[in-house]
Amino acid sequence: MALAAVSDLREFHGPVSTEELERFETDVLSGFVLARASAGLADGTIRGDVGHLDQMRAWFGRPLWEMEPTDADGYFGKVLRGSPSGTRLARAQALTTYFLFLELRHKVEIHRMTGRVVECPIDEMNRPRGSKDAALRIPPTEPEIKTLFTGWGGELATCRKFDPTARNYTAAKLMSQVGLRVSEACKLDLADIKWDLGRFGKLHVRHGKGARGSGPRERMGPLINGTDRTLRWFIEDVWGHFDDDHTRPGAPLFPSERKNTDGSSRRVGDDALRNGLAVAAKAHLPGWADTLTPHVLRHFCASELYLGGLDLLGIQEVLGHSWIATTMRYSNPRELHQTGEKPQVAWSLGEAEQVRGVYGLAS
Repeated sequence: MALAAVSDLREFHGPVSTEELERFETDVLSGFVLARASAGLADGTIRGDVGHLDQMRAWFGRPLWEMEPTDADGYFGKVLRGSPSGTRLARAQALTTYFLFLELRHKVEIHRMTGRVVECPIDEMNRPRGSKDAALRIPPTEPEIKTLFTGWGGELATCRKFDPTARNYTAAKLMSQVGLRVSEACKLDLADIKWDLGRFGKLHVRHGKGARGSGPRERMGPLINGTDRTLRWFIEDVWGHFDDDHTRPGAPLFPSERKNTDGSSRRVGDDALRNGLAVAAKAHLPGWADTLTPHVLRHFCASELYLGGLDLLGIQEVLGHSWIATTMRYSNPRELHQTGEKPQVAWSLGEAEQVRGVYGLAS
């Protein structure tokens, strides 16, 4: 009779590096998504669960398998105290399901790496009551976005105020092409465009959103999806209408019509860009008049990047997400695989190679 290798939970081989633990956490979450998909759950259910886990992970600041019942008491009893009962129940159910997955698949491995025995922090004493379905955020389709910008671009020839309209148009294009947040677009300088880096140039986002209060998170992204052409047109034909000094240190990429005391243009505010997009949507994409926001354009960008063949890790870097669970909420890979079709390449081979090269991804 052959002898079998037996894993003893009492063995502790740690500690491991922070990088190794982060990679392991990402792999575990990816496995969780795949397991739920294999079980036949709807895309909305999986995406909703990942979203709930993302919210709790951001609050907790550590891997969720470290959460104790007292942590869950504080989260559901204080942080979510005034939230709808459906939100509280859905979040607790997502956490319970995730811990069941951890216990079934990774209990021994987590113990070996951290010395911690996985145990769900939700019990009969702190389990929320009630039920409600989670809402989804679905971005417009590629033809709809094309309709928006075709109509908006045509408007530039006849609009009453060309300069601000062209500025708002360009900022919105960047949000849809490279997934900029509206706050990031407002804080860009002319000098943040690095024309000489890479095949298409790169955009230095110096004021990316930091995770869990960690401060600005910088990133460098390639000017794919025609962003280089959009920016060249704006800088060469429009920017000079606002300001005549391209070399001034700190000159904003998207200027305001208002001036500083020295006569230079101020930096545009996010309200101007939001309002410009809302007006354009009402005129050229009325079906999205009340729901098309800069953040929805960011979701659209993520979906198009995936359709173009970029994997989730690459999309995570382009969008500047700290945790891949956030990226999973922005794209819907499983829906694409269900169709049985191969992803349609949205950009050239050179652009795809540029993205992979910037982030050290395999071809």
